[in-house]
Amino acid sequence: MTRDQDRDCYKLQNYHFHLPEELIAQYPVQPRDASRLLVLDRENGYREDRRFRDIVEYLQPGDTMVLNDTRVIPARLKGYKSTGAQVELLLLKKVGDNWEALVKPARRLKAGDKVMFDDSEVEVEILGELPLAGGRLLNFQNCRDEDSFLERIGHVPLPPYINREDEKLDVQRYQTVYARHRGSAAAPTAGLHFSSDLLLTIRERGVNIASIILHVGLGTFRPVSCTDIREHPMHSEYYEIDESCAQLLNATRAKGGKIIAVGTTVVRTLETVYNEAYVYRGAQGYTEKFIYPGYEIKSVDGMITNFHLPGSSLIMLVAAFGGLEHVLSAYRHAVNAKYRFFSYGDAMLIK
Repeated sequence: MTRDQDRDCYKLQNYHFHLPEELIAQYPVQPRDASRLLVLDRENGYREDRRFRDIVEYLQPGDTMVLNDTRVIPARLKGYKSTGAQVELLLLKKVGDNWEALVKPARRLKAGDKVMFDDSEVEVEILGELPLAGGRLLNFQNCRDEDSFLERIGHVPLPPYINREDEKLDVQRYQTVYARHRGSAAAPTAGLHFSSDLLLTIRERGVNIASIILHVGLGTFRPVSCTDIREHPMHSEYYEIDESCAQLLNATRAKGGKIIAVGTTVVRTLETVYNEAYVYRGAQGYTEKFIYPGYEIKSVDGMITNFHLPGSSLIMLVAAFGGLEHVLSAYRHAVNAKYRFFSYGDAMLIK
């Protein structure tokens, strides 16, 4: 790669692409594994158009597929101030007894303000601002059980490019079938394509299935705005990988198997724990890892991912793995072939 090409990898403008609005999926396909799958060979850029259920053909006995089994919480709350003004809160991350959140309209919610909810004595107090647009630190008051309150009052936190209110179907479909650990403000969307039957078929093929946790937070919502992407600050997100998972991944590599990550969140987690001796380890903590072209991803051999927003940190991670030109070419093909984009859209396998 020449120095000029290397610099081009750091320019935000090179991660934008034309996307007709009608290709932004507003609803998921039924059944889950009926979505389309674009297969990209990162060595030569060769592409295949398939269906997601065909993914099993690209997995070999002895490989290990890694899932993120975080569970999305009903993180979007609609309330009002004492003045009657309507406000909305999006919970991002629990910090001690408090929550980091995005609020709107932000100008209406200052430190000391209270938010109330219909048919509930629970109130939310705004404690202060966070160093991000619309960010606030808040605390629940008169709330004995936050989980139960959120299940009763909260809404599915559909992303803003889904131009509709959440519906009953979203309670299940904006959640992976293997979701276990509560804590995400957004779904790890690459996993939404897997049905229980497809996972069983993959296991029967002799493919190992492992799980990690990364609770999806602001890293998904915060756009990259720096002209030089290297200046973009990533928000931290909590992760866990237990020792048994790490040992399975090490054994897979030792036996010549491949590690297939289901989603960018899995890649971020595995790259965070993959140490200098080129082995995986059990760990937990917060990661601020920002992966973009120029960074060599060593922890995975393949990645299943959705089609991401132009100029997002997610498309940058995908480009780091698949190659910027190969990925942009694949995205152009996906637009021309009318693939469906973003959370409820179609998928891509990069191998």
